Amino acid sequence: MHTLYDSDTYSVTHMLANAVVADAAAQASGERVDLVLLVPVLARHGFEIVDKRSGKEVYLDGSWAELFQQHISAWQQKTPTQEEVEDTLEQYAGLAQNPVLVH
Repeated sequence: MHTLYDSDTYSVTHMLANAVVADAAAQASGERVDLVLLVPVLARHGFEIVDKRSGKEVYLDGSWAELFQQHISAWQQKTPTQEEVEDTLEQYAGLAQNPVLVH
């Protein structure tokens, strides 16, 4: 889990796939990786966007995550202003339906 963006209005977190993380952790520690345990895990990543104003969040995975990744790649090529980033996040925040809950 990596926080990519955090402002007064939005927070963006990149969620990494569990299978990749478990495999990397096992390799780093020199442990034997039991592939049977990793096979059932769906190795996908996604992005959580929290609209702090509304208290709602949206999780992007699959094609939505790929589209959002394209925005991130474009931002890496040409550094956007905070207003440009927030305008893009506002479009995605329109999809937010889930209230943010603290665990």
